[in-house]
Amino acid sequence: MTSALLSSDAPAASTPASTFAEIGLPDALQRAVADLGFETPSAIQAQAIPALLDGRDIVGVAQTGTGKTAAFGLPLLAAVDPSLRAVQAVVLTPTRELAMQVADAISSFAAQIPGLTVVPVYGGSPFLPQQRALQHGAQVVVGTPGRVIDHLERRTLKMDEVRFLVLDEADEMLRMGFAEDVENVLRRAPERRQVALFSATMPPAIRRVAEQHLVDPVEITVARQSSTVTSVRQTYAVVPFRHKVGALSRVLAVSDADAAIVFVRTRGAAEEVGSALVEKGISAAYISGDVAQGEREKIVDRLRSGALDVLVATDVAARGLDVDRIGLVVNFDVPREPETYVHRIGRTGRAGREGEALSFVTPSEQSRLRQIERTTRVQLEQITIPTPADVSGHRVTKLLDRIPERTEAGRLDLYRETVAVHLAQNPGTDPADLLATVLALAVGDEGPGARDEMDAELERARLAASRDDRGARPDRGDRPERGERRRTNTHIAGGPARWRVAVGHRDGVQPGALVGALTGEGGLTGKDVGKIDIFGSFSLVDIPGGLTPDALDRLGRARVAGRPLRIRMDSGPRSDGPARAGHHASRPTHGPSRGRS
Repeated sequence: MTSALLSSDAPAASTPASTFAEIGLPDALQRAVADLGFETPSAIQAQAIPALLDGRDIVGVAQTGTGKTAAFGLPLLAAVDPSLRAVQAVVLTPTRELAMQVADAISSFAAQIPGLTVVPVYGGSPFLPQQRALQHGAQVVVGTPGRVIDHLERRTLKMDEVRFLVLDEADEMLRMGFAEDVENVLRRAPERRQVALFSATMPPAIRRVAEQHLVDPVEITVARQSSTVTSVRQTYAVVPFRHKVGALSRVLAVSDADAAIVFVRTRGAAEEVGSALVEKGISAAYISGDVAQGEREKIVDRLRSGALDVLVATDVAARGLDVDRIGLVVNFDVPREPETYVHRIGRTGRAGREGEALSFVTPSEQSRLRQIERTTRVQLEQITIPTPADVSGHRVTKLLDRIPERTEAGRLDLYRETVAVHLAQNPGTDPADLLATVLALAVGDEGPGARDEMDAELERARLAASRDDRGARPDRGDRPERGERRRTNTHIAGGPARWRVAVGHRDGVQPGALVGALTGEGGLTGKDVGKIDIFGSFSLVDIPGGLTPDALDRLGRARVAGRPLRIRMDSGPRSDGPARAGHHASRPTHGPSRGRS
């Protein structure tokens, strides 16, 4: 196919709509947009949605966080027939995390369309549940290129009825080595289809894809927004992944905010974190794409009225949320893009009030934090997580503040008599010691015990991050140049280069599935993963920078092809020797990963 790229100000482009009501969406999508609180379309939405509704192919040059998902997700749903139980739209994304986010978003847009199903498919996750979901008649598939190809090759995904294709973050997919897979998907799609290609940059490789596979596309370019929230104190704390819930409960225990929102990435995390807070006695609830609109509205009403103090939410579920009581926003997971961070923290500091935003940063996420600082031009203040003593001290202060009111209420004779009896029976008791002990019991302080493992790990992580970050703050004029990759403490300098995992050819594992697990669970990027050799019952992976204990802990819970990864240092020979005879080195290339995800 040939194409002629048009700029957004070309004659073919119409004047952008100023509201979603003017954009021409079908009624069901217009109602969903209103329920989600969308009023004014972003720049990319105002230009892309009408073009796609008109049946045009588009090339959108825009960063993540500018509203791209709605820009293609709404027209995609307009093109799908929910009565036809066949895949009619495919969205390709570079990572499993983005696939889940996009699938969640499109599902929320489809809330008013009965019978429409969105299925995410990605590597590093069992194949069979995805196969079953597709067999039940999904109309929209969101997935990573490698896993989509796997389904196509096994004929569990058929593209005969596909009429809408989206390449999201196309430059990232090509950078990660998915060019061949993307080409394969495009070739398998029907010739009469509509294509939307989104990319943060427009290198020659992306131009070639557009010229070969898109028909007369409209090119739309929007600039990245970089607004900040001046009424919000922005802080962060270094917290290993497994201590996040404990750290969150302490932060909430000492916070004076009327209400708080805790942002997480996925629906599963929202449920898990919300339930954990409730178990700890915190007045909390969660909302995500799985929560029905009616239930969501009830939860938000409780938050507004003061019946609920903490809301755990995904970005999609929190759209349109406006509650003046919110004095604290906690980023339980650091957002992938600075624009998402700005959007999240904008939930506090409203109506002339001061607010606070706290981001939990694992030792492997320092680079994301720096990216946020560069974009927002705000240096986040590092704080330490409150200790058990801090929590007890805060509770005691709040308790003592209630003394005048309780004294005035009266009916204290019983307690005076009980204290008098106790002092008479224990003449050596100091009344001050008695009061201190009663206060300690009242706030749940049972006294010193063994050293708190969580506090020790928090301190080690904080010190490690401080050493790694020393002299590298963006306000000192030493930010990295474009394209330079700053080293973070995801890896241990000089750490072991070769790691062994307990899955191999007999498990049907593909290189991309391993890459997907390492990047999705271990906090690595494709550039961090080198040579992958897959053998019968195990695989070897080169990770030149090594792994931190935090990354190892998360990878220890990961599964590939339905089996535990069980990653550990390889103690065998570096090359294929007699002990490994008969095994096949499936990926003999070095450098950035080229496998599937």
